[in-house]
Amino acid sequence: MMRSGRRPLVAGNWKMNGTRASIPVVDAVRTGLSPALAETIDLLICPPSTLISACVAATYDSPIAIGGQNLHAKPSGAFTGSISAEMLADLGATYVIVGHSERRAYHHETDDGVHAKALGARRAGLCGIICVGETMEEREQGRALDIVRAQLAIGTPKGATAADTVIAYEPVWAIGSGRTPTAREIAEVHASLREMLDKLVGEEAAKIRILYGGSVKPGNARELLSVENVDGALVGGASLVAEDFLGICAAYA
Repeated sequence: MMRSGRRPLVAGNWKMNGTRASIPVVDAVRTGLSPALAETIDLLICPPSTLISACVAATYDSPIAIGGQNLHAKPSGAFTGSISAEMLADLGATYVIVGHSERRAYHHETDDGVHAKALGARRAGLCGIICVGETMEEREQGRALDIVRAQLAIGTPKGATAADTVIAYEPVWAIGSGRTPTAREIAEVHASLREMLDKLVGEEAAKIRILYGGSVKPGNARELLSVENVDGALVGGASLVAEDFLGICAAYA
């Protein structure tokens, strides 16, 4: 399925789930990842910040990367309760999710704020996974493409490269709902995002990965991940169960 030449990335977002008792899930993913699949895809787990250090230790000398779920745009300061990109990198994280729809909805993050955070991730040497996505109301109004293109245009830093930027399309209405867009709908959005990336960063656009996220499961992964311009998945709940997460990865086997 790597028709584009872009190496697929399957990323698990644990959200606000997990304690130290959850580390065996990481161990099971590491044990269950076949050498052949490890050569084919990049695998990432984004646990809560409290578990990053333990997950880095659990994946030491393995092909599994660990990332953060959020960051503050500034490197340090009087921002009680926040975590900077530098702090994430110090823990061993190599990626960070930026502008997830739940951060936008519950914490009122703006596109400009997403842009600042993406710059922060780059500053610390992290790869930022910039999330875009429309609500059901916006889709029903026929505004889905306008919404995601605007989010991408504002959120993506100038000079973005495949080394420091991944895009994730997550239709808000599909996250955790069990509902998924059709393959045709996903293809339309991803093609539009690819076109917008080309305008934003030129030739580098062809190298930047665009993930799909929103109720990805082992049962639908092969269909969703075979859609043109889909370069992997950002997985929510299914990433908390090693068997399910590996089942999604197996779509590339």
